[in-house]
Amino acid sequence: MTEGHLGRLLAASLHQAIMDELPNRLEFYENWLHGEGLRDGTIGMAPMSAVVGFLRTEGEAYDRVMARAGGLAAEWAIASMSTVEVRAIGWLPRPLRLKAGLRMADSVARSAMPQSPLVRKVRGARGRVQITSSLFCAARGEHAAPLCGFYRSLIDRTLQLCDIEATTRVESCRAVDGSPCVVGVQLMDSQPTPAIAP
Repeated sequence: MTEGHLGRLLAASLHQAIMDELPNRLEFYENWLHGEGLRDGTIGMAPMSAVVGFLRTEGEAYDRVMARAGGLAAEWAIASMSTVEVRAIGWLPRPLRLKAGLRMADSVARSAMPQSPLVRKVRGARGRVQITSSLFCAARGEHAAPLCGFYRSLIDRTLQLCDIEATTRVESCRAVDGSPCVVGVQLMDSQPTPAIAP
């Protein structure tokens, strides 16, 4: 991922999430997420990596910020899309609904980080989404908990906005044990199936 390939959506959603969840720390993070860069989309990989690295030191606030940022990214991206296109997903026959919803989530993810597409596999009411290159999980050493909550929240909120009732959870994370980052998705109106093995 190069300096010129970070989406403006990512920086804006992280800035707003920090403002919402860590208002007393906003001034510190604005050393990297500054107004000019947010306006013209020039915040690159190095400052974004610094922001994410410092957020990891914030304890449980990291998870809150990532969840908020992922949800905001989904809301803002979908607000810019055709309302008919988004609503039509909820009208699809059940076998196609989850596939279409995850395709929309991939579109949102690419708006945030163009070189980090989601690899999607759907079988019936169950989906498996692999994040190909997560800025959030490129951490030194192993972490006790997954760091890809941004993507889990982005997928979850995208599906909600497409009128798809589903549960999501991080099933594996590169920062925990080196496994690929995977988010599992289960439609809520179906019988649950066993979790996907990491």
